[in-house]
Amino acid sequence: MLCIDIPAPLEWSGFLYNTIKCTRYLLYNNFYSIIYYMKNLVVEKKYNNYNLIDYLQANFDGLTKSTIFKALRNKDIIINNVRIRENVKVFNDDEVTIYITDKYLYKQIEFQKVYEDENILIVSKPIDIEVVSEDKGKTTLATILSQEYDFIMPCHRIDRNTTGLVLFAKNNNALDILLEKFKLGEIDKYYKCQVYGIPEKQEATLEAYLFKDSKKSLVYISDTPKKGYIKILTSYKVLDINKSSKTSTLEVKLHTGRTHQIRAHLAHIGLPIIGDGKYRKI
Repeated sequence: MLCIDIPAPLEWSGFLYNTIKCTRYLLYNNFYSIIYYMKNLVVEKKYNNYNLIDYLQANFDGLTKSTIFKALRNKDIIINNVRIRENVKVFNDDEVTIYITDKYLYKQIEFQKVYEDENILIVSKPIDIEVVSEDKGKTTLATILSQEYDFIMPCHRIDRNTTGLVLFAKNNNALDILLEKFKLGEIDKYYKCQVYGIPEKQEATLEAYLFKDSKKSLVYISDTPKKGYIKILTSYKVLDINKSSKTSTLEVKLHTGRTHQIRAHLAHIGLPIIGDGKYRKI
């Protein structure tokens, strides 16, 4: 039996998996090949005195209790170099190693690759998944793709509940070029959305100012400049009107890409997106 150590870091410039390093072990014999994944974690202060099961589920959103108990029975979980078989407590700076394949650790999300070459990948993002997240245990497009590619970085983001195309760079040179093109406005982003209300104008470019309240996970819009507010530009064009339901379908173009810009800006002018409970009443 041959054991080959294949490093697969998931550090992503510090915003993904800061405390998780992944090593893949590929085992061969004459009849089969299996890929096992070893995850090394260091317990952060916020998880001090957690039960092991709660800690692992906080870090891996697809991990079930039955999978953890099976791993415990098989002694596939190690804490501070000791194999364990019980749901023990973990403490700050404990080193936890688990041998569980990724398909049991993360939510299984299906998505379509629309285009790919040696430099870029374009993915059609489904609903209910983020492009990236600072939460290390959350399944995102980035974490899923990082299992397949040595280098894969998103060039922009769209909201968790938004479907659409997301552009990824497959190397540093492509990433630098694409980020610069987004910054210079050489790549246009269009969105289709259904809203309550019927706009007075068939198309328009809206100018306003946006303030982000990170603690409340909300943004606020002002028609006039204020301290802490950033200028935003949003264009829309009416594609369809339903007079009986008093709703419209809009094509929206972002000239500036700020958090929740479309949702908040349209709600501000009385055209809230259908189904958006966060900004419909603001």
